[in-house]
Amino acid sequence: MNCKCELSNVAKQYLDRFYCILDEMIDEMTTAELCDSISHNFIVQMIPHHRAAIKMSENLLQYTTCIPLQKIALQIIEEQTKSIENMQAILCECAEQTNDTDAVLSYQHDVKVIIERMACGMNSAPDTNRINADFMREMIPHHKGAIAMSCTALQYDICPELVPVLDAIITSQERGVEQMEQLLCSIGC
Repeated sequence: MNCKCELSNVAKQYLDRFYCILDEMIDEMTTAELCDSISHNFIVQMIPHHRAAIKMSENLLQYTTCIPLQKIALQIIEEQTKSIENMQAILCECAEQTNDTDAVLSYQHDVKVIIERMACGMNSAPDTNRINADFMREMIPHHKGAIAMSCTALQYDICPELVPVLDAIITSQERGVEQMEQLLCSIGC
C-alpha cells in the first residue's frame, strides 16, 4: 500500500480488496496463453483486464455514497460485461486470423510495456481515507491501459470482427477517463 496517513478500517478493507484484484489481474494478463494470433492474444489479455474493472467497481459500490461515482461504477460494470461477452463470442473465429512471428513479438512487447505502465500507475495511486478519489486515481490508469492496448492492436492485421470491439473500448474508456477527471476536480482532488 502507498500510504502516508493512518487509514480507517473501511479504507483498509477497500484497499485490501483492490490490491487483491489488481494482483490477480496482472497475473492473469501476463500468464494468458498466447499464440500466433494478435486478435486472440488481445482478447485473452483484455478479458481479465475487464473482469478486474468490474470487480473493482463492485468493491467501490460497497463503500461509496457519491452518486456520480456510483453511476460511473455501474457504467463500467455494464459496458465491460458486454465487452467481455462480445470478445468471448468472437474468440474462436478471431484466433484463426494469424500473424507472422515478428508482428506477434512486436505487439506483445508493446503490450508488456503497457501492462507494466498501467500496473505502476495503479500501484502508485495514493492510498487515503478518501475512497472515492482513490478509486478514480486507480481506475484512470486502468482505463488508459485498455485504450493503449486497443490502439496498439489496431496497428496490426487483426480479425475484422474485433475492430468494432476495440473502437467501443476506446470510446467508452476515453469517456470514463474524462468523467473521472472531471469528478476528481469537482471534489477537490
